[in-house]
Amino acid sequence: MEPVLSKQEIADLLQAIKSGQIPVDQDGGDGRQQRFLACQEVDLFTIASQRDSQIRIPNFDIILDSFGQNYAISLSNQLQRTFSITRVGLESLSFQDYLLAKKEPGSMGVLNLSPLKHGALIVYDQNLSFSLVEIMLGASNESELLQLDRQLTKIELTVLKATMEKACSDLERAFRPITTIESKLYKIENNPRLVSITEPDAEVVVGLYNITVSDSTSSFELVFPVAALDPFREEFKNLLSVNTPKHGGWTDIFITELQDIALSVVARSGIIDLSIGKVLDFREGDIVPVEYDLNSPLTILVEGQPKFFAIPGLHKGKKAVSITGVRH
Repeated sequence: MEPVLSKQEIADLLQAIKSGQIPVDQDGGDGRQQRFLACQEVDLFTIASQRDSQIRIPNFDIILDSFGQNYAISLSNQLQRTFSITRVGLESLSFQDYLLAKKEPGSMGVLNLSPLKHGALIVYDQNLSFSLVEIMLGASNESELLQLDRQLTKIELTVLKATMEKACSDLERAFRPITTIESKLYKIENNPRLVSITEPDAEVVVGLYNITVSDSTSSFELVFPVAALDPFREEFKNLLSVNTPKHGGWTDIFITELQDIALSVVARSGIIDLSIGKVLDFREGDIVPVEYDLNSPLTILVEGQPKFFAIPGLHKGKKAVSITGVRH
């Protein structure tokens, strides 16, 4: 029995016709036959699945963009050069197909993402790898960065370790609105056959970036197994929801920093009104009468605003106040 097209597959068929993948010309003759032979074959039953694979992790591009911004700042501070990073794409394919396409990757860092089920990859192209090595070894700002056509040595891979470790801390910050992860650099390789973060036929999501430094543009990629991100699909969906109760990113930072701000706290026993003349006449030894009932509580002012009531006393040999109530 032939499969029946669903509403979505019919919509995909109409979209393919509209984009020109399927011709609808009515003229006959050899021209029509040539156009038919030149058409690209379209499998209507895979169009929907391809589209779904690209959006299986909603809002993941926001996490990738956040990482790119943070990583540009980290590299600029670390290497004292101005780095600019832009995400240029987001792809989904099998891990085996991804590795087969990486004939000369430059350098590949394997990252642990505890407690996620799988790790991730950060992959520098050759141009970026050699540029970073040269900058870290003291290249002048005026000199043109080298572009070599060879594999990196073990020493050069070790030099790149510092920049990839920066990526780990920036990944932790980017994932903070979703979950708390602890990212560490496991190893660096220049051979795709020596790295593995998931099964060969497993699906991975690849974030593509362009990075510019000293008028030289290179590229790098972040690779995540979909299986590592699937448990947090709901968190990704709620990333932009105003009803999401959890905090993240700058909100957590502000809340944490606010806890350490110093405030002025004053225990006030009473208030008197005096003229400027009397204040100017004050001398050492003068007695200023204050209308204060010893049995009345003190008023505790926080930054000049009355907040609490308290009674005075001693605690471990030092003067202290005991909070007795909150002023409403």
